[in-house]
Amino acid sequence: MTRPRHAATAAPRGYTRTIRPLRAATAYARAVTSEDVEVRRSRRRRRTVSAYREGGRTVVLIPASFSPAEEEHWVARMLQRLSTGERRRRPTDEALLAHAETLSRRYLGGHARPTSVRWVSTMGRRWASCTPSEGTIRVSDRLRDVPDFVLDYVVLHELAHLLVHGHGPAFWRLLASYPRLERARGFLDGLAHAEGLEPLEESEVEGEPGG
Repeated sequence: MTRPRHAATAAPRGYTRTIRPLRAATAYARAVTSEDVEVRRSRRRRRTVSAYREGGRTVVLIPASFSPAEEEHWVARMLQRLSTGERRRRPTDEALLAHAETLSRRYLGGHARPTSVRWVSTMGRRWASCTPSEGTIRVSDRLRDVPDFVLDYVVLHELAHLLVHGHGPAFWRLLASYPRLERARGFLDGLAHAEGLEPLEESEVEGEPGG
């Protein structure tokens, strides 16, 4: 269930904001309860709907005449459309490795040095896994649809496991500097619940006791 939220700034001239719970049934729509969605209604719009990302928020522009049911339908549809566009721009395995190296430098001081980071379609019930002894990370291709900040968290989570096994205090200290940590975890918890999958914190470190 997606809940559009008010933003701190005022709406542009000619627009009004609404806050309504969405009842979209897709797993993706249920998962985006962790994502800020702002709905702006405009009297100048008749039937056109548009949406865009603005920082950490998704803004959906709809006609002021839309009913609550139409609003729910179009917000869910535009979220999926944005997601599809982002999925098409998802990086190759090589680009994913390069991005992981950037995340390591930014949040882990460059200490995590992956040898490969790749998409896989055989992950089963996990979002991602790693083998610290080889420096390899695998990410489920089911995550191609998620927002960038969620994918970054998953990769960063596995990078941290190249340095620390298990999920004790030392592990979470490594991730503490990631600014959208709790929001990304909330998104994944919702998606895991919807799809009957394991939380990311379940054993995903391969080749290590007690992973």
